Amino acid sequence: MNNTQPTYRVLASFCLALLSSQTFAQETFKVCADPLNPPYSSNKEDGFENKIAELFAKQLGQKLEYTWFPQRIGFLRNTLNAPVNEKEVDSKNFKCDVVMNMPAGSDMALTTEPYYRSTYVLLIAKGRGWDNIQAPQQLADLLPEQQEKLKIAMFDRGPGTTWLQHNGLLEQGVPYQSMSGDDDNNIAMQLDKDLKAKKIDMVILWGPIAGHIISQNAKNSFTLIPMPASPGIKFDYQMAMGVRNNDKARKAQLDKLIASNAEAIKSIIESYQIPLLPIEKLAKNKNDD
Repeated sequence: MNNTQPTYRVLASFCLALLSSQTFAQETFKVCADPLNPPYSSNKEDGFENKIAELFAKQLGQKLEYTWFPQRIGFLRNTLNAPVNEKEVDSKNFKCDVVMNMPAGSDMALTTEPYYRSTYVLLIAKGRGWDNIQAPQQLADLLPEQQEKLKIAMFDRGPGTTWLQHNGLLEQGVPYQSMSGDDDNNIAMQLDKDLKAKKIDMVILWGPIAGHIISQNAKNSFTLIPMPASPGIKFDYQMAMGVRNNDKARKAQLDKLIASNAEAIKSIIESYQIPLLPIEKLAKNKNDD
């Protein structure tokens, strides 16, 4: 009898530890986020992703916790899919559980229903000689001597660059990297600085980034023109939240939160001056089967 008592104690301690671990996991809303990525997220928790995560955690009665990692190549591997203890085989305890901003229907993770839809826009600084531009096609129709004066930011990839190429404007592009690897500036911050310094006068960019730049400048400093539909070039995208591919229960929970907080989410995003389009219903996600 005495020889078995230590075994019982060890078993009891193990069960208690396991229960405590599960309880903690259930009481924590664990978000994977970039520490310097305005207007999405920051370690100051002032991005729109931070505000929505705070809203969800509060409604769930959970503590909000972040795993910070730059949102570039390797982000999901080092956050959503990274076990707390890398030596554990088949671990069910991960560094974080929710990515707040992913393209709806992405095959990189299991995505929720979309919670916002935005579009690429042409953002033009006023007072630089381009105030008469009211549609992107006007840039393509400029006389050659006028086109030579254009200073338009151009990314290494994306629909804006494709549009410039289709319209013979690549030579007027000022090149930028979509993922710079700069620890002090994300692309929105860098574009804002360069627009103010007049290194560029305009840029075709994703709506949330345009919203951040507008918010950092005096009112009416820019003309914002949504990019119209173009053959073979998609400009509008629906964004969702992402969880691990087998985490269907968490997806279902997030879908309910998105549906019940639709107006609050819209209000938060609009407060960041982000152009929004009506959300369209998605075809059934292949991962839902």
